Amino acid sequence: MAVLHNRVSHRELKQRVLSETEPRTTISFYRYFPITDPQQFRDKLYKAFRELNVFGRVYVASEGINAQISVPQSNFDSFKDHLYAMPELDNTRLNIAVEDNGKSFWVLKIKIREKIVADGINDPDFDMAKKGKYVNAKELNQMTADPQTIIIDMRNHYEYEVGHFKNAIQIPSDTFREQLPMAVEMMQPYKDRNIIMYCTGGIRCEKASAYMLHNGFNRVYHLEGGVINYARQIQEQQLDSRFVGKNFVFDDRLGERITGDVIAHCHQCGKPCDTHTNCKNEGCHLLFIQCEECARKYNGCCSAECSEIVQLPAEVQKELRKGINKGQHIFNKAKSRLRLMNREKTT
Repeated sequence: MAVLHNRVSHRELKQRVLSETEPRTTISFYRYFPITDPQQFRDKLYKAFRELNVFGRVYVASEGINAQISVPQSNFDSFKDHLYAMPELDNTRLNIAVEDNGKSFWVLKIKIREKIVADGINDPDFDMAKKGKYVNAKELNQMTADPQTIIIDMRNHYEYEVGHFKNAIQIPSDTFREQLPMAVEMMQPYKDRNIIMYCTGGIRCEKASAYMLHNGFNRVYHLEGGVINYARQIQEQQLDSRFVGKNFVFDDRLGERITGDVIAHCHQCGKPCDTHTNCKNEGCHLLFIQCEECARKYNGCCSAECSEIVQLPAEVQKELRKGINKGQHIFNKAKSRLRLMNREKTT
């Protein structure tokens, strides 16, 4: 019987990846298409990816697939052939990482989700087939040269903070499901203008463009392949970058540098910095921005309190973590940022 789940500890798997000598390629891809039996599709995919030594995080739902993975370079062609042999995924665009050390993932996880992007949309008349028009890097640069063009960032605030397109409008929310109705409301005065939506790899802005059309907008575009594909195109075509700073990515790298501009600041001391990290206290694990000096001062933690905890014996730390649900623990513009500032004042 084929193994359909990982049975080795994450720590051991991570060590295996760190000791690998063969380079890996980090790839992201998605496609919206109907899947009648997500579980069967998931199991079939898991068997194939496991044989090719693919690592990463893949979500499967009745509306399609969303994947961020790493593939050994010797297996890349085989992986691509297998993927394109599936009629539903033939010619799927593969976003190749811009900055890649090959250590982005160390385990394969393929999970069933209600949707590949949680959107909060319950309208049965909403149709992903009716989406905005694609624009590539050159077209985006041309269109955004016109001050009448509206460009909307459909990523989270912590992504926007370290890098974004010039003059991009941020939708001030922590979740995509909250952003969609907010974008519709905020853009009401601009219904007669060209509106370009973008995100990291294209999956969110593609759905957002369909939602805007569903709500009566007509001149809606979205960046094909998101920031990842844009960065590759401007390199290959030697175009000026309209994107400034760093592109946040959802793997162990936590970011790809697009330009040398550092537009964010350390959340502890305020110095220019755009390095995301997770608090080393496993009972906290807060995602925040930290400079090297503060990383040394706080032992890679978000506060003096967490720094003290990580120096305790492992068993004591484990006891302290009991009953704590970290969930999606990220800084936001008010609560977590204020918490960091208050802790800094008391140290």
